[in-house]
Amino acid sequence: MSAIQLILLERVEKLGQMGDVVRVKPGFARNFLLPQKKALRATKENMERFEKQRAQLEVTNLKQKGEAEAIAKKLDGLSIVLVRQAGETGQLYGSVTGRDIAEAVTAAGFTVDHRQVRIDRPIKTLGLVQTRVMLHPEVAAAITVNVAKSEEEAERQAAVEAPSAEAIFEAPPATEPGAGAAAPEAKADGEKPAKAKKAKAKPAAEAKPEETADEGADKPKKAKSKGKGKKTDAE
Repeated sequence: MSAIQLILLERVEKLGQMGDVVRVKPGFARNFLLPQKKALRATKENMERFEKQRAQLEVTNLKQKGEAEAIAKKLDGLSIVLVRQAGETGQLYGSVTGRDIAEAVTAAGFTVDHRQVRIDRPIKTLGLVQTRVMLHPEVAAAITVNVAKSEEEAERQAAVEAPSAEAIFEAPPATEPGAGAAAPEAKADGEKPAKAKKAKAKPAAEAKPEETADEGADKPKKAKSKGKGKKTDAE
């Protein structure tokens, strides 16, 4: 089916801003944008209607944005615990959905609809997961979802994973670059003895020919003395 043209009545993530005319798939329009009153069909009548109401819509949007920002300051950083059954490998028997997260956030004192929860895919393993709650098209709060087998395990899990930021901050002194810096020093120390050995080796190499020459010089002298002796006897 061909795309449908709509005019947005508010900002829609990854789609456009208020007043933009966009083309979307029919299913997305019928199932989300139109029922949620986030858009109108881009007909001539609706375009004229929007232009008349635009100023009021912008005022309403700013008011809602301010209210959302106030809530976001309180909600941001919230950690919720969801107890689930799981196997030995940490794989859940089932999954955690946006609806589950919304219910937990609402139980913590913040009214949230599951459609405001942003997760890429259902959570299917134990652990801590960072996700967002869209309080307004332009305002989001970050929360932590702690999925564990029990409340006690959730506490241990949070205690183990929470200091990771400090561990990362302190990690650089012990990383490979530090060890790599020591390697050149060891190499430099190793080079000095090597040079010294070569320096000592040269005189030794020079000394050998001298000794050979001396030995060769001595031998002819002895031979001459023997020759002189023979001549003397003959005489």
